Amino acid sequence: MKRCAWVKLNEPLYVAYHDHEWGVPLYDDQKLFEMLCLEGAQAGLSWWTVLQKREGYRLAFDNFDVNKIVQYTDEKLASLKEDESIIRNKLKIASVVTNAKAYLRIEEQYGSFSKYIWSFVNHQPIINEFTTIAEVPVTTEISDKMSKQLKKDGFKFVGSTICYSFMQAVGMVNDHTLDCVCRQEK
Repeated sequence: MKRCAWVKLNEPLYVAYHDHEWGVPLYDDQKLFEMLCLEGAQAGLSWWTVLQKREGYRLAFDNFDVNKIVQYTDEKLASLKEDESIIRNKLKIASVVTNAKAYLRIEEQYGSFSKYIWSFVNHQPIINEFTTIAEVPVTTEISDKMSKQLKKDGFKFVGSTICYSFMQAVGMVNDHTLDCVCRQEK
C-alpha cells in the first residue's frame, strides 16, 4: 500500500497517525486545542518528535483541559520544565497556558473553538490534489490569515507554517497525495 512520502513506514505510531488521524476532519474543541498546542510544540522540531511525546503531553497538561490549565501556578510550570515526557522549552510550556486563556475567550465569543477555527475554511475541508509531497505548500493565504488572527486573539506559537500543519492534522485541508491509500478513504 502506498502512503504519503513523509510517513516513516517502519514506525507503527507514525503509520497509525497518518492512516487514522492526519487529514481527517476533527471538530472536538478539546482535541482541536490539543492539536494546536502540539503543533506549536513542534516549532523548530519534527512532528515525529512531538508524536512520540504526545501521551506525555496529555498527562502533563491534564489531557488539555483548558479549565485546569488556566489555573496552573508558577510551581506547576516549573515542574513541567523538568518533565522529560514533554519538550522542556519554557516558552512552549508557557504558551499552552496563554493559549488556554485565549481559547476560553474564543469559546465565550463564538460558542465553540471548533466554530471559530473551522470558519477559516468556511466550515468545509479543502481537498487538494497533489501528486507529490513536493507540491504541498508549507503555508497558504488561509494559514497566513489564521496565524494573524490567532496572534491577534492572544495565541502563541501559531505562525503560518504551524497553522498550515495544524490545518492538515485536523482535516481542514486534505493533503494526502493522489497515490496515497488514505486518499480514497477520506
